[in-house]
Amino acid sequence: MLGRGHAERLVPLIAELAGGGRADEILVGCGPGSFAGVRIGVAAARALALGWGVPVRGFSTLALVAASAADAIEGAGGALVVMEGGHGQWFVQPFAADLAPLAAVQSLLPAAATAFSEALVVGNRAEALVAQRGSGTALTMLPDARAALRLPPGAIFGDPGPIYGRAPDAKPMAAT
Repeated sequence: MLGRGHAERLVPLIAELAGGGRADEILVGCGPGSFAGVRIGVAAARALALGWGVPVRGFSTLALVAASAADAIEGAGGALVVMEGGHGQWFVQPFAADLAPLAAVQSLLPAAATAFSEALVVGNRAEALVAQRGSGTALTMLPDARAALRLPPGAIFGDPGPIYGRAPDAKPMAAT
């Protein structure tokens, strides 16, 4: 684990890969997630794509979690993905059995997230949601980059940019 210094280490780590890490296409996770981490990852992917003259496409973290649990979601006929969102909120998004998103990513307080009715709940806050709701099956899971191969075409988009999942926390300074 790197801890601090991701921005400084990312490109050198890629360069250490076979062939300098050069790829024919770049697929990048766009969040929601760590504000700085998402911005660094998307910026690096876009810069490498520009430098190498290759396409770059993105996907959401919640779609990747769904793809990581694809077999369970298919068997359950769909699922709700629930991930820690910070500030006491959770990122939630329902997915169909074929991993198509059924709604946009939302950032909700835990009590509001319990209103979703999907029986299967997947993600790092799955157990907490099922316990708070009092029903369902929890599958605790983090995103797994290897599952990107299972993302449906509709979950991958061009012109990737950060997905924040909620409005900015920063407020403009009051006029002095």
